[in-house]
Amino acid sequence: MQEEQQQEPMPRIPLPSHIPEGARLVVRVADGIDEYSGRPQFRDFVGHVRSWDGVTLALTRDASANGRRPAEDVAIDARTIVRLKPVPERPKRRVQPEQ
Repeated sequence: MQEEQQQEPMPRIPLPSHIPEGARLVVRVADGIDEYSGRPQFRDFVGHVRSWDGVTLALTRDASANGRRPAEDVAIDARTIVRLKPVPERPKRRVQPEQ
């Protein structure tokens, strides 16, 4: 008989009381447990803060660099956040002069 393993919840990180509107962040959230390996899964969001009330982070997620995913507004529950880090703006793409 195989015993079920109890999965501990992801450790909570201390979150700031204030995040300035417009700040660009990468936010890593817990996305459950992989059913095959039993390891935690994560999802990353990169974008600009619209609002933060200590419970929900409203973020405008950046469009993907290759254009496959458009920008979108997301609401992230603070209880799922495992990492939060400011990141610089993407460099502007230089337009090649036509020859």
